[in-house]
Amino acid sequence: MNNHDRNHDHDLDLALELDLDRALAVATDLAAWASEAIRRPRDGGVREKASPADIVTQTDETIEAHVRSVLRSAFPAHGIEGEEYGTDEPATPNAPYWVVDPVDGTTNYAHGIGWCSFSLGLAAADGTPLLGLVADPWRGETFTAVRGRGAYLNGTPIRAATHTTLTGHLFLTEWAAHAHWPGLDALLAALSARHCTTRVMGSTALSLVQVAAGRASAAAVGEFHAVDGLPAYLIAREAGAVALPQVPAYDEPLLLMAPGVVEEMAELWRAMTPRRNTSE
Repeated sequence: MNNHDRNHDHDLDLALELDLDRALAVATDLAAWASEAIRRPRDGGVREKASPADIVTQTDETIEAHVRSVLRSAFPAHGIEGEEYGTDEPATPNAPYWVVDPVDGTTNYAHGIGWCSFSLGLAAADGTPLLGLVADPWRGETFTAVRGRGAYLNGTPIRAATHTTLTGHLFLTEWAAHAHWPGLDALLAALSARHCTTRVMGSTALSLVQVAAGRASAAAVGEFHAVDGLPAYLIAREAGAVALPQVPAYDEPLLLMAPGVVEEMAELWRAMTPRRNTSE
C-alpha cells in the first residue's frame, strides 16, 4: 500500500469516526425526547396488529414518526427500519441504516407497567452493528455503545458481571409475544435446578442490556429481530458479554452471557437447541 492509499484509508476512518460521533449525539437527543414522551400520560387507544397479543399505541406511532423525520433530515442517505412503519431503503448504495423500536415493551406500557424502552441503532449495509442505544424512561437510564469504544450507562463505562457461576444469579428472557418459544421450558427447568432465578420482564432490549450492566448473568430471546435486538446486542458485546451465535440471525434464538458463565450456560443452551447453529 502506498502513502496515498494509507492517507485515503485514514481519511475514511476519520470520516466514519466523526459520523458516528454525530450519529450518537442525534440518537441521544432522540432518546431524551422519546423518554419524555413515554413518561407522559398516555393518549389514545390500543390497536391490535397481528394478534391480540401484538398491539400498538398512538405513542409508538408518534415516536417512530418523529424519529424517522429527524433521521431523514440529519442523515438523508441512510435507510431506516422501524417496528411500526417498516423499511425505507437507503438513498445511497451501501449506506448504513437505522433500526428503531419506539416503545419496546408496548404491552407493559399499554397496561401502565413501567418497564419498557426506546431502542435505536445504526448498522452498516452488511448488518454489522455500529451504534446502539437503549433508553429506560422510568429509571432515567440510557445505555449506549459505539463499535470498538466500549459500553456506557449514562456516560459511565459498564462491564458484564465477573462471577463464574449461574447459581444465585439472574437469567432474563422474553416470550415470543404471548407464547413460550421452543426449548424454553426445558432451559428454565435446568436453570432452576442450578438455583438461577429467571425473570420475564417484557422488553427485549431492556432485558438484554442488563447483561451489559452486570445485573444479569445471561439473557436470551427465542427470535432475534434487529429493530429491538441489534442495539442491545452491540451494547452487551461492547461490555464484554459473549453471544451465541456470535452473529445473530433473524428469527433465530440469541443468547448473551457474562464471560465467566459461558461454559455452564452454553452447555444448557446447546442441549436446548441441538438443531440450531450455536457455534461461538
